[in-house]
Amino acid sequence: MLDVRSRQDVAALLRRAELGRSPVAPLVDTHADIGTEDAYEIQLINIRQRVAEGARINGHKVGLSSPVMQQMMGVDEPDYGHLLDDMELREDEPVDTGRYCAPRVEVEIGFVLGDDLPGEGCTPADVLAATERVVPALELIDSRIADWRITIADTIADNASSAGYVIGEGRDPRGLDLKAVEARLTRDGDELARGRGDAVLGDPAVSVAWLARTVARFGVPLRKGHVILPGSCTRAVDVEAGRTYTADFTGLGSVSLSFR
Repeated sequence: MLDVRSRQDVAALLRRAELGRSPVAPLVDTHADIGTEDAYEIQLINIRQRVAEGARINGHKVGLSSPVMQQMMGVDEPDYGHLLDDMELREDEPVDTGRYCAPRVEVEIGFVLGDDLPGEGCTPADVLAATERVVPALELIDSRIADWRITIADTIADNASSAGYVIGEGRDPRGLDLKAVEARLTRDGDELARGRGDAVLGDPAVSVAWLARTVARFGVPLRKGHVILPGSCTRAVDVEAGRTYTADFTGLGSVSLSFR
């Protein structure tokens, strides 16, 4: 466990790395005792600071939602981060890759909530009942840790490596089997990766229910209007300037991001 001052110092280090686009060494190199609880508190220090400076919380994202990634990180559950309004991206506005350290894109089945979610005891059925629409989404992830040499503590403290997101129109989830939705990621028309909804904890709604229960322990609600990204259907892909990345989903449509 780290003391309060050490947590504040690490939070400041990560914020400077993000603003200066200058990644830092893995946190465990300098803070060997850092744990998951420390990492979430560090994440919250920076989120609270950004909100105090005028940012608005638009939702949350889930990371490490596949068994393979959990095994690689040595954990048995996902992690989560915050989505802020200054992280919203647009399909019609190319993204400046120079704003980021080492950006990648992930393909996600996003949820836009039409009602608040319950916290403790939240089920996948509760998630679907509260969802206004499920949407095609691309998450832009980035690591303020050099060369993506991350441990679980690194990624949690770094807001679950989140950097931006874009969502499409989507549809009402009723009548759609989210587990069977097929996803395809292309770059300028060339296929890079394929996946299915069931790559996300077996069902993306299960991931959202886990998130609702988990953040409720910290007094954080998932509210009407929030965007929830439950985890990627495919592997993450490095971003290249001058390219356009498109995620196509059966039954959901598509969404794209261009980079300059």
